Amino acid sequence: MGHPNEDLLRRGYEAFGSGDMDTVLAVLDDGIVWHTGGSNQLTGDYHGRPEVTGHLGQLTELSGGSFHVEVHDIVANDTLGVVLVTVHGQRNGQTMAARAADIWRLADGKAAERWTYAEDQAAFDKFFG
Repeated sequence: MGHPNEDLLRRGYEAFGSGDMDTVLAVLDDGIVWHTGGSNQLTGDYHGRPEVTGHLGQLTELSGGSFHVEVHDIVANDTLGVVLVTVHGQRNGQTMAARAADIWRLADGKAAERWTYAEDQAAFDKFFG
């Protein structure tokens, strides 16, 4: 067992992978701010659980349900967490396997803010363009 915030993030990613949105939402702070960078139809800032839920639903819909996250490592302390991932999906005959780092601000046992930094943002933009 690691730091409690490492365990929190691991629980959230495992829940997302199994489609357990109730647990995903329980990990997120009510006022979560979710930043999605790049230049594609998912780019933007999403505020609160309802907007994040909509964003995740759109991501799933655009990939025909094929989008999934492979977690390589999670490190966390009292206020920050980093999750190293490869995201996978298929869309319009394209296959994506792209590495990224998800950076989390953590507060009061919840995920309060998230940023994603893609190794190849152009690949994400092409896939979700």
